Amino acid sequence: MYQSIKVSAISLKPAKWDKASNAEKLEAFFVDAAKDSPQLILATEGVLEGYIVMDVIEGKATPEAMLDIAEPIDGTYIHRFQRLARQLKTCLCFGFAERCGTSVYNSAVFIDSNGEICGTYHKTQFAEGTHPSWNFNCIGETIRAFDTPFGRAGILICNDRWNPLIARTLVLDGAQFLLIPSYGSKGKAQNQTVLARARENGVPIVEANVGMNLIISKGEIVAYKWGNDQISTANIDIPQPPSTEAARRSEQEYLQARGPEMEARYQKTADRLR
Repeated sequence: MYQSIKVSAISLKPAKWDKASNAEKLEAFFVDAAKDSPQLILATEGVLEGYIVMDVIEGKATPEAMLDIAEPIDGTYIHRFQRLARQLKTCLCFGFAERCGTSVYNSAVFIDSNGEICGTYHKTQFAEGTHPSWNFNCIGETIRAFDTPFGRAGILICNDRWNPLIARTLVLDGAQFLLIPSYGSKGKAQNQTVLARARENGVPIVEANVGMNLIISKGEIVAYKWGNDQISTANIDIPQPPSTEAARRSEQEYLQARGPEMEARYQKTADRLR
């Protein structure tokens, strides 16, 4: 038993350190993607500030600059996209550097079509590693699914997708579909990895990566597009959560279809034996 929804992924490449310009570009792409009437639109990792953490790690910028450009969850840019979600009447999800006090997290937010924040997630696995002194690149400490209009969702950010335990934890917490905002590898190995996460857990996955989009439903790729600033749209089938009621409905659906199928197979067998 499934719920089918239309989703879009945007392989938007942001400009480093240009939050205002990135927000304008992101809004324009959300508006453009909404013309196809998706119920959910996903954009990339670090899309507001331009995924700039490596500039700080490599000494090209200061931690203070990272803190200044990071956006609080109740900040004006988040409010802007809450208003846009209401205007477009669709759910929006995207990655950004989130300021929490004097710390910065690689974060993603899910906003529903009423402009309400359903959930946020802090990236829990970094390719660059982490250190307690890095207040500009704090690592997430929880892996939690959250409720959305389409059931429970889980978010993985970029490097998280390589670790099967992160995806599995989200599904064990009830996630019925997974979203991956990313700014990283876009080769064959990453495609195989995301496909594996979908098949291991029996859930659809929508990935918006800088340079490519990937949408998977029922263990198969239903949309794929290469290149920056591309929009991909497809339907995904979200499985119902396990329950006795859902199991009985599925049972009856099968039993009703079984009769004609078994009769047709019997006829083939009888014909072969004549």
